[in-house]
Amino acid sequence: MRRFDGTIRNALATIFYDRLTSRNSIEPIPSSVRLEGKTCLITGASSGIGKAVAIDIAGRGAKVILACRTGISEICEEIKELTGSGAVEAIHVDLADLDSVRQLCDVLREQRVRIDISIFNAGLSTISARRSEQGYETMFAVHFLANRYLVKRLLEYGLINPANAVESAAVPRVIFVSSEAHRAGESFDFRDLGTFREFGRKEALLHYGISKMVLCAYACELSKRLNPSDTVSVAVHSLCPGAVATKIAREAPQSIQWLIGPFMRTLFRSPEAAIGPIIYLACSPDAERRTGMYLHCMQEKSISTHASDATNGRILWELSDEMISKYESETRDGT
Repeated sequence: MRRFDGTIRNALATIFYDRLTSRNSIEPIPSSVRLEGKTCLITGASSGIGKAVAIDIAGRGAKVILACRTGISEICEEIKELTGSGAVEAIHVDLADLDSVRQLCDVLREQRVRIDISIFNAGLSTISARRSEQGYETMFAVHFLANRYLVKRLLEYGLINPANAVESAAVPRVIFVSSEAHRAGESFDFRDLGTFREFGRKEALLHYGISKMVLCAYACELSKRLNPSDTVSVAVHSLCPGAVATKIAREAPQSIQWLIGPFMRTLFRSPEAAIGPIIYLACSPDAERRTGMYLHCMQEKSISTHASDATNGRILWELSDEMISKYESETRDGT
């Protein structure tokens, strides 16, 4: 555990260093770049980064579908008022429950939408172990398994439609909001992948980092499988927005909440200031021509060795396929 803790400290130190030095290797996308005719799905858009991204994307003229667990009607109306866009819709989803994810996909299928930009932003950081509806560790379920299942369904339903060399349609983009904390995981333990086990505050950040490492590994593997040749059919990218003052630490003990708020507001970016890498991946022509990018703030980086390992990616894909197949089988059987 000590080695994991050290890795987490290093990852967090990197976040703060980049916050203070503000080094950029990519240029921000100007507000003049428009997205008329595009449809964008954003998870976790009721507050924080997701909300800020939704406001920006809607302001560029795209149709925005907000997939949120709470505050659905309020956030939808607020974004419409702020942007003047009438093309904003909110749909309920609880990413800790695959039943809810399936229902979201069914609603989108009924609407026959074509999703041009998918931004999988929803996240949480728990201070102790919590079990998802299907019995997995909750951060694993929300950060990885829900996204894995959601993307699988959207592709099967044709809602994310890969581009091909014959048609001139734009390349759809799939964007995962991860974290530099993904470097906290020193290796994959596939024997216990997603298994619920009790843990407390001291181990919580470790499990958060592991769930983000799994997400990064999935993004790499998805990019390879959707783009087996040099031609990009679906642009798959991931990023860390840096240290952001959001509600992700809302489960911290009340005894230190008075300290966390001012600390985050002082040293962390506001959500509005942190969305640059997401907007870049959603709007940049370069991000459409490429796949497999990882951005930390406004810098392009390599993800961790474990997350980019081809064998890890293949095993993760196969094991999560088994998890989803088991869930779908139980759903059909009514168990």
